[in-house]
Amino acid sequence: MDTIKPLYTATATAVGGRNGHTKSSDGIVSFDLSVPKEMGGPGKPGTATPEHLFAAGYAACFGGAIDFVAKQHKQDAANAQVTCAVSIGPRDGGGFGLAVKMRVEDKSLKQAELANLVKEAHEKICPYSHATRNNVDVKFDVIGA
Repeated sequence: MDTIKPLYTATATAVGGRNGHTKSSDGIVSFDLSVPKEMGGPGKPGTATPEHLFAAGYAACFGGAIDFVAKQHKQDAANAQVTCAVSIGPRDGGGFGLAVKMRVEDKSLKQAELANLVKEAHEKICPYSHATRNNVDVKFDVIGA
């Protein structure tokens, strides 16, 4: 396992698990949680799931990683649209697991160029990609010009 030199640490606390509330220590993130109906829960309107939070974080982080890589190649991917879908379901080995489908679109870049940026961002830069590698199935749909 790689060690890191922390540059920034975010802290959040959840009370009540999937049917409770989660809040960051600075109060910027604050969500009521509910188990979705698809998982046998009440699916309360206006509530989030851990999968919502993971998808939002991964999409934002991956967008930043793409732009970082693009700048290294003297390209601009600041307006790339990244949509992350996080699925949860039972694992063959027991318990539950996640799967991710990432859609990256930037019509200002040629398809091949964008695909190369996505590959490099996923393999070398994005910490979410590093964290999920060899543990979560992550698939990409890349749409360039």
